[in-house]
Amino acid sequence: MSARPTPFTTLAGPHRHEALILSSKFLAFADRADTPDDALAQLSALRERYPDATHHPWAYRIGCAFRFSDDGEPGGTAGAPILRAIEGQGVDHVMVVVVRYYGGVKLGTGGLVRAYGGTAAECLRTAPRLEVRPRLPLTVHVPFEHLSALYHLLGAFGAERGEEAYTASGVTLTIQVYPEDADTFAQALRDATRGAGTAKSPHSSG
Repeated sequence: MSARPTPFTTLAGPHRHEALILSSKFLAFADRADTPDDALAQLSALRERYPDATHHPWAYRIGCAFRFSDDGEPGGTAGAPILRAIEGQGVDHVMVVVVRYYGGVKLGTGGLVRAYGGTAAECLRTAPRLEVRPRLPLTVHVPFEHLSALYHLLGAFGAERGEEAYTASGVTLTIQVYPEDADTFAQALRDATRGAGTAKSPHSSG
């Protein structure tokens, strides 16, 4: 089997937190983002929703990928503290945008770092979380006479089923199982079909 996806903690849904710091209003918005496009779509929506805000700094962390922006604030005072807040809260697949309305009092470099980082961290700290256990795709093929055995196993393992493709030799479909069940499912399928059924990773060369 191929490399197993790693479980991670993300947000169960969108969450916001508001803070007033030396007359400036900071609105932090956090949500799950599974791709950079998801994250940037959230940013675009917030820019449209708060077009008159002074700044819209942001950061996302999606697995090994991350990106951030100060959006006009002094370098290193906004985007990087938001990213550190994401990492400090131990969440992944997350986008955070902190919308600022300038209140007329300068916060200074240290003040901005604390304001952006602190607002983002508090937003994430109070957000409902979700434990994600990614599933592993397997391509399954069985002769027609073993379809009932396959369906029984899919139910027993709680597998998610994709579309079925019918061929002269039987049925092929892609399923999703938890990584720790993949080898056991493949063996159970072989046993139930007397070796006629196969379950392989789509990326496997074997």
